[in-house]
Amino acid sequence: MEQLIKEKLAVLPDQPGCYLMKDRFGTVIYVGKAKVLKNRVRSYFTGSHDGKTQRLVSEIRDFEYIVTSSNIEALILELNLIKKHDPKYNIMLKDDKIYPFIKITGERHPRLIVTRNVKKDKGKYFGPYPNVQAARETKKLLDRLYPLRKCSTLPDRVCLYYHMGQCLAPCVYNVTQEQNRQMVDEMTRFLKGGFKQIKEELSKKMLAASENLDFERAKEFRDQIAHIDATMEKQKMTMNDFVDRDVFGYSYDKGWMCVQVFFVRQGKLIERDIAMFPLYQEPEEEFLTFLGQFYSKSNHILPKEILLPDSVDREMAAELLGVTATQPQRGKKKDLVLLAHENAKIALKEKFSLIERDEERTIKAIDQLGEKMGIYTPARIEAFDNSNIQGTDPVSAMIVFIDGKPAKKEYRKYKIKTVKGPDDYESMREVVRRRYTRVLKEELPLPDLIIIDGGKGHLAAAQDVLENELGLTIPVAGLVKDDKHRTSNLMVGSPPEIVELERNSQEFYLLQRIQDEVHRFAITFHRQTRGKTAFQSILDDIPGVGEKRRKVLLKHFGSVKKMKEASIEDIIAAGMPSNTAELIYEKLQEKEEA
Repeated sequence: MEQLIKEKLAVLPDQPGCYLMKDRFGTVIYVGKAKVLKNRVRSYFTGSHDGKTQRLVSEIRDFEYIVTSSNIEALILELNLIKKHDPKYNIMLKDDKIYPFIKITGERHPRLIVTRNVKKDKGKYFGPYPNVQAARETKKLLDRLYPLRKCSTLPDRVCLYYHMGQCLAPCVYNVTQEQNRQMVDEMTRFLKGGFKQIKEELSKKMLAASENLDFERAKEFRDQIAHIDATMEKQKMTMNDFVDRDVFGYSYDKGWMCVQVFFVRQGKLIERDIAMFPLYQEPEEEFLTFLGQFYSKSNHILPKEILLPDSVDREMAAELLGVTATQPQRGKKKDLVLLAHENAKIALKEKFSLIERDEERTIKAIDQLGEKMGIYTPARIEAFDNSNIQGTDPVSAMIVFIDGKPAKKEYRKYKIKTVKGPDDYESMREVVRRRYTRVLKEELPLPDLIIIDGGKGHLAAAQDVLENELGLTIPVAGLVKDDKHRTSNLMVGSPPEIVELERNSQEFYLLQRIQDEVHRFAITFHRQTRGKTAFQSILDDIPGVGEKRRKVLLKHFGSVKKMKEASIEDIIAAGMPSNTAELIYEKLQEKEEA
């Protein structure tokens, strides 16, 4: 343990607060909270831990702490610090779905729509519906029952919906505000759980129509009742009070936690959500952190009530969210909480084999790779590859792997600008120089390892730019392929030496995936560039064909080959004037004959 950490551990206060763990670069990698800072922070540096926690501890080089006056303050501060620093070891809820709502618009002639965009306007929103199909089916049913307008802008004549009886056609006929208000009120009542009452009213109307011998009208009411039954019976009824609730249950084992959330809307269990993540704190505290992020960082809307397991601090949860939090002891609510817990327990058990396999391929693979190379665990790896055909249209590509997985949003493409002719080494110099000059200028994260798809010359070129031009000391490795174009050897150092890796090891398989991915990305980019260049050159010097028309032609035909097969009429159909189309056709035929 470093001396700095020992000294800080000795003076930790026995008060509640938050702590921020930092790595060797000073980057915050984990934020936690504690009822007693002294006990919690010291626990990371004493005793034994599972492999996951040990990886976190192995990266810690410093820590800070902030004292708070209460546990709830510590929880709120923790959520704010996670949002600010986005630490890699904390729970990340980045990919949450934006759930749809059913909306009655506030226009003069309202519409019923399904939307994921909730605004502060005059509209009425109902939901969310975690199951988008449930939202669409409900809207479809209401469209049959209530003939609100369907068009976003009023046309000048009636449409098919009017003839189907699903619109009163305010575009042509006078629809009063009273008619609209009555429909909106009934739809609101329906969406708030009053569909049984609506169904009873329709039954009375059906009987009345039948007694008046208006059998066609009676059949319409019967069909509407059948649609209500078909739509609403798809969802299991769980409550009779029609209150919107979220039901939480969790389970934990082997350093992992699984949380299940049941969404109850209008008394029906309509969908569930599941989250699984590493456990670094006490389960009850980790759950409260998850709960805060679930509603603050994601797009989930707070219901009127949440149901929680007995182990959770109910008062803290209620204060954190500002909503009614209940821990039921019996009845249907208790059954739902137990059901959520049981589902979490089963899901955790089923996922362990997949989690372990994924860790073998990713986290453990980069740990082993770093160990074999004698460097820090390369959590962030950036890899480069060049692509050209005899020096024409030279390009380069960079991919990024974070924690052993591709981070495709960080991939970059480069057109070689300064190199003339087929010079792979100078191309590598240019792209490495451009990449890390920008990284330094914009203070972007530096990689833990750079991989060059190439031999000794490529490796030397990259090392020279990094060390002698930019003053960076980043480990660089070269990946060499055998005569069958398969990953063969990993080279490091100057002069380069081969790092012995077992061919069936996960770290070797990781390098294969990286090399295959950067090669695929570079080749794809080169083909795109070559195709555009060929297309542009063949149309050069044709009067009336500039950059804009070249793009129109490329979009329409897709390739030079298809364009050569086109007639003058086809070229005109692509949007070219007839005289220009004739010139293009003649030019293409000349090229074909040549």
